[in-house]
Amino acid sequence: MPRHPIETGDVQDWLPYSFSIVGAQKSGTSTLSTALDRHPQVARAPRKELQFFTREDVDWERPDYSGYRAPLRKPQHRIAGDATPAYLFWPGALDRMRDYNPDLRLIAVFRDPLERLFSHWTMLRGRWSTSPDWPEFITEFRPPSTPTTLPNVPSLAFKQRSGVARGYYGDQLTRGLTIFPREQWLWLEFRSMLADFSGTLDQLTDFLGVDRYHRHPEPGRQMSGPDRVAGTPPSAADLTSLAELYAADLAQFRDVSGLDVDGWPTVQILAGRLDPDDLATKFAARVDARPGTPPVVRAAPKSGDERVKAG
Repeated sequence: MPRHPIETGDVQDWLPYSFSIVGAQKSGTSTLSTALDRHPQVARAPRKELQFFTREDVDWERPDYSGYRAPLRKPQHRIAGDATPAYLFWPGALDRMRDYNPDLRLIAVFRDPLERLFSHWTMLRGRWSTSPDWPEFITEFRPPSTPTTLPNVPSLAFKQRSGVARGYYGDQLTRGLTIFPREQWLWLEFRSMLADFSGTLDQLTDFLGVDRYHRHPEPGRQMSGPDRVAGTPPSAADLTSLAELYAADLAQFRDVSGLDVDGWPTVQILAGRLDPDDLATKFAARVDARPGTPPVVRAAPKSGDERVKAG
């Protein structure tokens, strides 16, 4: 794609986006994006999560890409990338990205589905007091696989309340491979990435075709969410039900990705190696239950419950 020169400010030129961190949300994408922003050959995007390909107000038959570019402020800048973790999950986003640039390089980081889901919920509860409590969060939208069309609700409501649906990694990767070939993907596992961040960055820069870091940045804690939130803590029954919901997709994900996920709590619960009460206790340590509220025993939601409430 051509560059678009301008003569104002300290921006000497523009770079089209040639890579994207596409998911999964709450899996270290901000940590990875921040490290890339510090690379001398990577032009920093105006902000993380540009959300360009999730926009439903764009005429995607004739899209205007003129604003989807990064400022080239230094002569050594060679590439630029977007980091919007909703892309892997969002209906139609990867198809729109292929139309923009079929040679895009895509990075996806995957985290245990239950840990990712809980982190997603605590993020929302920390930001907005009106966000759904845990029981509603895991039942308002609970499809049996990744949705292929948007439900009839505002986009923001769908983004905030699609926590369960974002965990179908196997389905998302299988679909993604029909759009972009395997050689244009880099798949990372959250725990392994943090355990060897320098090695991960070497893998990443090799994949993107830029020089390795002279000094690797530390991972830090980018967008890690609040230490504690108010609400209803997950129960063991909730976690068991969710693990069973993800079971078939997890098997598919392991086959497609080849990543080592044996240490994931969801996998361990399904294999009988982890008591769901232990994981529920760990999560509960970060939740301040409402005063005077007795413990709630909830029936496990049925698989395929696709209720969505726009609120």
